[in-house]
Amino acid sequence: MNRKPIFDCVRKMLGRGFTDAEVAALDLAIDEATGVIVVRAPKPKGRQINRAGEQLIQSFEGCELEAYLDVAGIPTIGWGHTGPEVKLGQKITQAEADRLFDLDTDRFEAAVDSLTKGHATDNQFAALVSFAYNVGAEALKTSTLLRKHNSGDYAGAAAEFGKWNKARVGGKLVVVKGLTRRREAEAALYRRP
Repeated sequence: MNRKPIFDCVRKMLGRGFTDAEVAALDLAIDEATGVIVVRAPKPKGRQINRAGEQLIQSFEGCELEAYLDVAGIPTIGWGHTGPEVKLGQKITQAEADRLFDLDTDRFEAAVDSLTKGHATDNQFAALVSFAYNVGAEALKTSTLLRKHNSGDYAGAAAEFGKWNKARVGGKLVVVKGLTRRREAEAALYRRP
């Protein structure tokens, strides 16, 4: 289900954006109202993000069943899935979007688990997976955020999220409000015990 129209409508009624807690509460309300409870099957091995991480990613990515260009001009489909196979005009089903989400999160979960050497709380792990899902595992690998996390400077790591709120648009690096909100939500999740 594409939740973006619901979030847009509520945002318009409120006359402002959402806090992390409001995003999570609205997601849960939609789940309960529609009878949809999305729980990924546990993997036989490897670490998996928690529900808060899934909700964070999905609330910021939204689900589009027809390919579109994201803010940076990258062809995107489903829950923010990108890759050489994504072509403008391409259409997929909700089941395909959910399958791609599982494959993408599997890939980023494995990368983050490896990069953190398994040393992260569930919420730190979920926040780092969301970050990697958005900017890529290679960007996380070389980031000050990861270096600070791995050195145990968790407050410093949390502060690093906010520095990743820009995208290249029309050849220029610009601050994107949606990325600013996403980084704030990731940092808040990262800090949560």
